[in-house]
Amino acid sequence: MMTSPFIGRRDFLMLGGAVLAVPLLARDAFAQLETGTPLHGISPFGDLKYGPDFEHFDYVNPDAPKGGRLSTQLAQWSYNQAPDTFDTLNAYVLRGNGAAGMGLTFATLMLGSADEMGAYYGYAAESVTVSEDRLTWLFRLRPEAVFHDGTPITADDVAFSIEILRDEGHENLASTLRQIEEIEAIDDHTLSVRILPTAGISTVFTFAAGCPIMSRAWWEGRTFDATLSEGPLGSGPYRVGRFNFGTFIEFDRVDNDWAADLPVMRGRYNFDRLRYDYFRDRNASFEAFKAGVILFREEFTSRNWATDYNFPALLDGRVKQAEVPDETPSAGQAWFFNTRRDKFSDPRVRQAIGLLFDFEWTNANIMFDSFERSMSFFEMTEHKAEGLPDEAELALLEPFREELPETVFGEPYVPPVSDGSGRIRERQREAITMLEEAGCTREGGRLVLPSGERLTIEFLNNSQTFEPHHNAFIRNLQQVGIEASFRIVDASQYSLRTRQFDFDMIVSRHSMSPFPSRGIRQSFGSETANAPGSMNLAGVAHPAVDAILDKIIAAESWDEFRTANRALDRILRAQHYYIFQWYKPSRWLAFWDYYDRPAISPRFGHGVLDTWWTRPDQIRATGITG
Repeated sequence: MMTSPFIGRRDFLMLGGAVLAVPLLARDAFAQLETGTPLHGISPFGDLKYGPDFEHFDYVNPDAPKGGRLSTQLAQWSYNQAPDTFDTLNAYVLRGNGAAGMGLTFATLMLGSADEMGAYYGYAAESVTVSEDRLTWLFRLRPEAVFHDGTPITADDVAFSIEILRDEGHENLASTLRQIEEIEAIDDHTLSVRILPTAGISTVFTFAAGCPIMSRAWWEGRTFDATLSEGPLGSGPYRVGRFNFGTFIEFDRVDNDWAADLPVMRGRYNFDRLRYDYFRDRNASFEAFKAGVILFREEFTSRNWATDYNFPALLDGRVKQAEVPDETPSAGQAWFFNTRRDKFSDPRVRQAIGLLFDFEWTNANIMFDSFERSMSFFEMTEHKAEGLPDEAELALLEPFREELPETVFGEPYVPPVSDGSGRIRERQREAITMLEEAGCTREGGRLVLPSGERLTIEFLNNSQTFEPHHNAFIRNLQQVGIEASFRIVDASQYSLRTRQFDFDMIVSRHSMSPFPSRGIRQSFGSETANAPGSMNLAGVAHPAVDAILDKIIAAESWDEFRTANRALDRILRAQHYYIFQWYKPSRWLAFWDYYDRPAISPRFGHGVLDTWWTRPDQIRATGITG
């Protein structure tokens, strides 16, 4: 797994298919770092697992053979990517839909490991030296580091990469990189990065260390944020191969890659070719998998997993299934209210709507009881609020008591549990009462807002996959007089409407690393509520939330950081910006029986694209023989 904070969002950052959370760290986490000495790696919250002389990560096979190919529909999220199309090869700008996998083509200064949270080791940089005040980071580049055309990677190229992303990159990147006070290429192999004292040091460092290294010379004369239709000059383990916009993109392994024998890369990226195929719907992609066009598939649909894996190739053993435990803290998948719209401005209206989602019936009848109910962005972590707020949490919340609902100061909100029968009349009556308290009235069986407009909800999506889940919810809404509908639009329109916040409700996922800092403002800060393309899809803009975010970023101890996260969780749940859906602490994988994998799996991800390999006896079967 190659980790960069610029790539990926399953729930965590993703590059080449493996997952690792970007560590959003508390300020004091760097307190134990040795200063003034070149370090082979850093772990801002504890000791490194791997010492200066480590040879490879434990979860790889250092002798894995190279060759073969892997094709998949599992698409890496980029900052401007629609899930089923792409029209540009620049995944780091707002314009267009970025291609999956582009991070495979770039080296970074440092890489994270997939069996530690927050540990980073040298990649293009052989060492990093930290100043005593921990604001200046001196990266020493490896002399052997080169771009794919053989030209050396210089500190000037790294400085250019950070600067261009800061000035012209997607706002979700640029806002963090603007917290760098100074970037200086001291010589060809030495880069100095100085962070503003007021910044979230750890997050800014992470973004700088994980910046995709681009060639200044290649980009000279090109417009960075324009649509890119040729593969940029890269520096990573793969280069862009064949592609057809909206259909597929291939990446070819770089022969004699300069970094192949580095400890962070040994035994990894073993396929000669990686291919992402794009489909308009999951049924088409599943048929392609059954036919052997796609060779690896991660299944996200419980009905498919329970009923559809009975085709001949699976029954005769040519296709394998595996359910892999995943220790990655669960993201919060939810329906996001667009609170910029007046009809959703009252939390009571939002809560009433949420009461009408019957998870237990949906899980039993649509999802084969495969999931757990989610109620927080902090599931599977100690940052999820439980019980009454303790004294430390109350100290953060009390200054905003008049601006927050009283429920924030009690038990955190937990959605009600039904009997799974599909009959939720008591909850429907409760929802109607709550809506009437918010000023809604009933006219001819229809609910009318205080403004006189009918209460309508359009659920926007670009796939039919979630339609059954929506339909069950919609029936409950309609029974109380809410005019609800499900609308599917094409990928381009979906991407555009999402960026412009042109929707009522939308399904999305937010991942929360166990160590949040400045980047958390992208999801919940007032300054991002109306920024086009922002991850703050719900439009959260609340002074109490902003104040808690400041506490998270400035935390000076682990206890302070955990306390602030729990306080944030209480507010978000009490304000009902989201109707949380479900999560699963494992992953469903299906693949043609051409592959082998290491004996040890990474804790935080499945490691398929970067640690698996094609068995030598199956090289020809995959279609790549050289």
